[in-house]
Amino acid sequence: MAAQEAPTADINRRHSSESPFDDNAVIESHYESDSDDLLDEEPVKKEKNRRPPENNFSQQRLKAVNPVFTAATVIPMLILFGIIFVPIGGAMWLAAHRIEDLMIDYSHCETSASLDHWSPIPDKFVNYRFKNLPVVKTAQWKLETDNSQPFEDERQVCKIQFHVPHKIKGPLYFFYRLENFHQNHRRYAKSLSEEQIKGDAASVSTIKDTVGLNCEPLSVNSQGKRIYPCGLIANSLFNDTYGTTLLAVNGSSSSYTMTKKGIAWSGNKNRYKKTKYNYTEIVPPPNWYKMYPNGYNSTNVPDISQWEEFQNWMFTSAFPDFNKLAMRNDKDAIEEGIYEVTIGLHFPVLPYKGKKHIFISQRSAIGGKNYFMGWSWIAGGGVCLLMGVVLLAVNLIKPRKAGDSNLLSWNREKFAEDEKEEGVVGQ
Repeated sequence: MAAQEAPTADINRRHSSESPFDDNAVIESHYESDSDDLLDEEPVKKEKNRRPPENNFSQQRLKAVNPVFTAATVIPMLILFGIIFVPIGGAMWLAAHRIEDLMIDYSHCETSASLDHWSPIPDKFVNYRFKNLPVVKTAQWKLETDNSQPFEDERQVCKIQFHVPHKIKGPLYFFYRLENFHQNHRRYAKSLSEEQIKGDAASVSTIKDTVGLNCEPLSVNSQGKRIYPCGLIANSLFNDTYGTTLLAVNGSSSSYTMTKKGIAWSGNKNRYKKTKYNYTEIVPPPNWYKMYPNGYNSTNVPDISQWEEFQNWMFTSAFPDFNKLAMRNDKDAIEEGIYEVTIGLHFPVLPYKGKKHIFISQRSAIGGKNYFMGWSWIAGGGVCLLMGVVLLAVNLIKPRKAGDSNLLSWNREKFAEDEKEEGVVGQ
């Protein structure tokens, strides 16, 4: 009996362990089926909503004014603009016209002026604009030699005498003017190092390879030393010299003194800084060898933060003919008389068919002598007045009814259909 009961018990235990009512078995099979379903399902992609935010700006519901321009509004507006613009332009023109100035072309002084006596400057080289067209004595020039200059081709000095016909109030400005000198050439205008200008001891790679502004082709010399200041602009620095005193001739008046201080923009002090280079690391530009025949030393490295003539030159002009300020006198008037200015001739212009002038001028409330702004305002105001008068005449001679949306073709068709329907109903 015992032997028979043992197998029976084993069978019972086996069946009980595999019973379908076993909770663990049910849960296990449930998780397996869920995991299979998840694997079969594809991930749901979230659709992007490109609708703009719900606000007046994004939905283009901002309030707007759409004025309807009619003859009653346009004609007075044009006439008003003309009445305002023409007097303003006239005031600008008058301010420019009142400026007195004198310009002398001395490009040919070294070839045409006499060495032993004063000779008249040809009229084509002299241009003056004084009030009331006074009689002006002929300007004269004379060529002299300055033996103190170490280089023979730098010894020529041009002396010019000019006549001031009456007292001219200050401030007065002394410019040099160059013609046919293209500072606006792309390669020229980008040939500088902003790092050097700011006083940094820029490396060779910085001044040579910087994208945009770099000093090529004048970055280093043949020995690999950095050029300071590098680039084509600095190398071509205008170096004619002008005496700061306009000497009175034959006691006709008192000499007039000018200064080279304050000729650059005040904002330059934030851009131009004294260099951090050691003088042993740098060499002057090639065209400066006459200013620095022995190169730089511990005392002669230029401080561009104080060198205002250099700062003015580095502001390249957009046109081939331009003026650059050289001296000024902000207070004193210049009396009637004959004055003499001394010019050291160092900057050649004849080889490239250029010109150089001295230009002495006053200043008005709108700047120098320039009629363009005045004529522009006068022309703009005149056009407005002319259009206003023409539209007024047309409106008076042949008036036109203002536009009505009811006269649009599609609206007229709709009105015609409505009238037909009303007629049918009336019958």
